[in-house]
Amino acid sequence: MSHPTPEQLEQAAKETLAGLEARTEALKPKERMTIPAQEMPTQDPLARRGNMNEVALGYSTEQARIEAERCLQCKNAPCVDGCPVRIDIPGFIQAIADGDMQKSIDIIKRDSLLPAVCGRVCPQETQCQAHCTVGKALKDVNKAVSIGRLERYVADYEREHGHQEQPAVKPETGKRVAIIGSGPASITVAGDVRREGHHVTMFEAFHKTGGVMVYGIPEFRLPKKIVQQEIDMLQAMGVEIETNYVVGRTRKLMDLITEDGFDAVFVGTGAGLPKFMRIEGENLVGVFSANEYLTRSNLMRAYDRDRADTPIYPSRKVAVLGGGNVAMDAARTAVRLGADEVHLVYRRTEVEMPARVEEVEHAKEEGVIFHLLQNAKRIVGDEQGRVTGMECLKYELGEPDASGRRRPVEVKGSEFMIDLDTVIIAIGNDSNPLIKQTTPELETNKWGNIVVDEDGKSSIDRVYAGGDIVLGAATVILAMGEGRRAAAAINRMLTGG
Repeated sequence: MSHPTPEQLEQAAKETLAGLEARTEALKPKERMTIPAQEMPTQDPLARRGNMNEVALGYSTEQARIEAERCLQCKNAPCVDGCPVRIDIPGFIQAIADGDMQKSIDIIKRDSLLPAVCGRVCPQETQCQAHCTVGKALKDVNKAVSIGRLERYVADYEREHGHQEQPAVKPETGKRVAIIGSGPASITVAGDVRREGHHVTMFEAFHKTGGVMVYGIPEFRLPKKIVQQEIDMLQAMGVEIETNYVVGRTRKLMDLITEDGFDAVFVGTGAGLPKFMRIEGENLVGVFSANEYLTRSNLMRAYDRDRADTPIYPSRKVAVLGGGNVAMDAARTAVRLGADEVHLVYRRTEVEMPARVEEVEHAKEEGVIFHLLQNAKRIVGDEQGRVTGMECLKYELGEPDASGRRRPVEVKGSEFMIDLDTVIIAIGNDSNPLIKQTTPELETNKWGNIVVDEDGKSSIDRVYAGGDIVLGAATVILAMGEGRRAAAAINRMLTGG
């Protein structure tokens, strides 16, 4: 499937915008719904298979203003209800339509410190855009106003034009807050708590900050320099960061309060324990969790073989098991690392896939081969213990299960083999168990998630938690929503509110 080139999209946008600007009367709602939705310019699929550069290139100014003109400025703002941090979406979009990009980003930053990140990786089609009146009227969520792409545009505009302003910090209060982890929930808490004048120290187990945004999401979806700029902003605000610091090993959680004198602790350690299928052959050489595979490539830059600090397995034929965004990330990374064939095996149909539609389409464009209604039964290897293939089963869909999706039912006698040398398992992650193991008084549920109240407070006084360690594997913006709630409660507690 061929797409218009970025140059063609920009020229079409210039012509459309000229027509809109030539009007002498304000657009009526029905007229706004006839404005064409703006397609995101992307790298050519054949070219991007061989590089780690960002696939989506971002709107031009003309495209952004046209897309903003599609917004109906609904008085009840249903899109805001779909946003976990409740950004004033109509407000920032109207500012784009007016050509005031700085005002637009200022509106977003009242509620979000990570617009360049969220504009790239958040599933807007199931959150804010799912509520969009335009999409509902056109009966297609893909025709809703592209809120995420507009958010990315103004965030990039601010960064590229050098107008980034450091959030104001109130006078020092003398209170100290420890934040465990440096992912999206932790970054949000650090920013919101530091703004109130409390001293913040962030403890990160890895040698780089950013959490899942750095080790989990590939460069071609989220450039690491964007995450680093957000970390740099926190440090400019006075947030102290300690890396290679494993709470639970370097120091126990309760020691931070009882011995180190912190007044509050926020736990944002994420969901970093990979799940496996518990099938024969998972211990063979050539079987990886998506977590390990992506961490080697993303955090340790294993794709840069001449300068990488870690090796990555040389693969010719790869199977990725799963249908979420992590599975797409792993499959598309394997393509870029030089595999001849990459197969994505998923036991339901494409309709039930939890991955973003955009990521599925990009994977197909890049040559990933989809095997739907199939799943692994066992992985087989040679006498050296290396993967040589995978036996699969075919499935059909039965009645809906607890997730609301139709349950995959095994087709008896449908076994078949796929020749492979690498299997990547991307069926989800459980919560990091280390803090629970070293803090027995911390209440968790049966999945290992920390139990918190409506303010993000755990069963231990002055200890709060949020993000994937509470929700299970979720999205960046949902983690940020958890962080905002916990930060507000921490600020109230520290000021006696």
